[in-house]
Amino acid sequence: MTAGGTSIEASPTRGGAQVIFTPSGRRGRFDPGTTILDAARSLGVDLDSVCGGRGLCGRCQVVPAEGSFPKHGIESSDGHLSPRGADEAEYDRLRGLTAGRRLGCRAHVEGDVLVDVPPESQVHRQVVRKGVPVRDFVIDPVVRLYEVEVERPELAKPGGDLARLVAALEKEWGVSGLVADLGAIRDLQPALESGGHRVTVAVHNGTTITGIWPGLHDRALGIAIDIGSTTIAGHLANLADGEVLASDGVMNPQIRFGEDLMSRVSYAMLHEGGAVEMTRVVREAVGSLVRGLAARAEIAVEDVLEITIVGNPIMHHLFLGIDPTPLGSAPFALATDRAVRVRASEVELPAHEGARVYLLPCIAGHVGADAAGAILAETPYLADEITLLVDVGTNAEIVLGSRDRLLAASSPTGPAFEGAQISSGQRAAPGAIERVRIDRATLEPRFRVIGSARWSDETGFAASTRRTGVTGICGSGIVEVIAELFLAGVITADGTIDGALAARTSRIVPDGRTFSYVLSEGGPGVRLGEGEIGPASPRLLVTQNDVRAIQLAKAALYAGARLLMDHLGVQTIDRVKLAGAFGSQIDPLHALILGLVPDAPLDRVGAAGNAAGTGALIALLSVAARREIERVVRTVEKIETAIEPRFQERFVEAMAIPHASAPLVHLSKAVDLPGRAKPDAGADAAAGSPRSSSSRPPNRRRQSVSTSAER
Repeated sequence: MTAGGTSIEASPTRGGAQVIFTPSGRRGRFDPGTTILDAARSLGVDLDSVCGGRGLCGRCQVVPAEGSFPKHGIESSDGHLSPRGADEAEYDRLRGLTAGRRLGCRAHVEGDVLVDVPPESQVHRQVVRKGVPVRDFVIDPVVRLYEVEVERPELAKPGGDLARLVAALEKEWGVSGLVADLGAIRDLQPALESGGHRVTVAVHNGTTITGIWPGLHDRALGIAIDIGSTTIAGHLANLADGEVLASDGVMNPQIRFGEDLMSRVSYAMLHEGGAVEMTRVVREAVGSLVRGLAARAEIAVEDVLEITIVGNPIMHHLFLGIDPTPLGSAPFALATDRAVRVRASEVELPAHEGARVYLLPCIAGHVGADAAGAILAETPYLADEITLLVDVGTNAEIVLGSRDRLLAASSPTGPAFEGAQISSGQRAAPGAIERVRIDRATLEPRFRVIGSARWSDETGFAASTRRTGVTGICGSGIVEVIAELFLAGVITADGTIDGALAARTSRIVPDGRTFSYVLSEGGPGVRLGEGEIGPASPRLLVTQNDVRAIQLAKAALYAGARLLMDHLGVQTIDRVKLAGAFGSQIDPLHALILGLVPDAPLDRVGAAGNAAGTGALIALLSVAARREIERVVRTVEKIETAIEPRFQERFVEAMAIPHASAPLVHLSKAVDLPGRAKPDAGADAAAGSPRSSSSRPPNRRRQSVSTSAER
């Protein structure tokens, strides 16, 4: 199995050429003459085909990469596949085959190759679970529509139609001092003629006419986009009332250049034109998302008049076509930390000719517009309580504070939480294990996978997963399985898998000099129908290296948060909000058990959804919100973890599960922690609790583990 781009190597044959698939990261060596489709199937890569590999359906299209890929250790080229043959030529003649694409069933391996599987060729697209919970705010969009009747021209009253339009807008609507885009001026006279001198105009920011239509036109739409390093999510909304008409997400194709941000900066530094290429692919992906949202809402992209965008600093710079290499080393200088306003056409996005794009301001070199969006969505700057806001991703962004003071930092957690660097890891997609429970007595697991509502020990689980199989472990599943193994005593506080327990269960198996835990034995695919077999389920292990990778990631996140607490001068946190596509799926109890964040009241730890995307949506719909966040980010104090002398100390302490020395008063009241004494009344009083743990029923602790995580 692989880990969403970083994998262990599967080897159907020890010799032969190496084939690496993105975005899954699965790889293997194959004999010359093996088709890409057969290679994909043998590795469990999600590549579609309904014609039996006869070159007829075209669903197995792939894109062979060109160039050197040091991260993967190969030189890739389309020339390392067999030349296009008669079948591909015939398909191209009849249905069209985009330049650079090959039919996986007809392209044979002849050398090392990196192959990208585009979303439309995947049976199961990435599950982008980014909701739209929006706080109350006043809708005040930057684009407004005005319908006016324009005075007809007369010989006795010389002057241009634009001047008469501007005069009519001032007279009827009180909007004065307007200028107009060239496109609007070009459209003006045809619109006047078609509409009988009654037209609707779009005015941007009270200053500029950006669009014009004949008669009444009452549709003004906008799109809020969150460009993440792994996924790109967007929401299409009506600017007039804020109604979200469509939401969608796509994978960020930049992942082929590196899973984490520094890998992409390195790619830009080491490859001439690398930054330009990454700009091109991310703009294409955002453009595809815009068109997809419009199609979902059954509207024309020309109705999109405004777009707001958030993203971390490197995504921000690459999208704008700015070289990100200065962000790769101290002092991590941004090209700009201010809000950016450009035309949609300048960044190659499909929209109305006069559409504008607004990018929220960045905070510092590694705390970007996505953190600004999260702050705008969660408003810790308006609260009296101390809030910890964490966007959990390959580069965690952390904000701590209240109305009195806000601090921010970034922490390099890496891609382990998204399935990378984990032997059986994968991204969130159907078939991925997302919830895990382990029996304390028998050490037997049960789990749930994305796409099925049943647990693995329930009747009907096999039937509900026959089309997906059980393919790997996604981020939330990784957090839960390691936390559960710790509670069961399989993993010690220092992160060691206890091999002595192999005498109790066959689930613990030797693995070189260490031990692994067998989460799922796997099995062959089941028959779905005549001649159709479902996917096989591989054996899924939790290895010692997997535990270490999660320890390193969670310690970096905890240390960053603890460092902000040191600077703020606080020992406790009132509220924790976990944001992002991954963060919002983490069970709060298991996050505390693992030691992902500092201890806090369990009922005050929760998901913030895609807070960055929500902030982008608020900025889309409110000019006042834009002014507000531009003001607030200037007050945020940035703490640079890379040069903080105490970061390493905090990091080492946080390597233990949950933590080497932290009191864990709140967590100890929710669950029995191995090797920890129960909190006494004094600890309860210190934590502000009116009730001691001894007053709880004896079985309350274990019950809380299940109910909290299964809600």
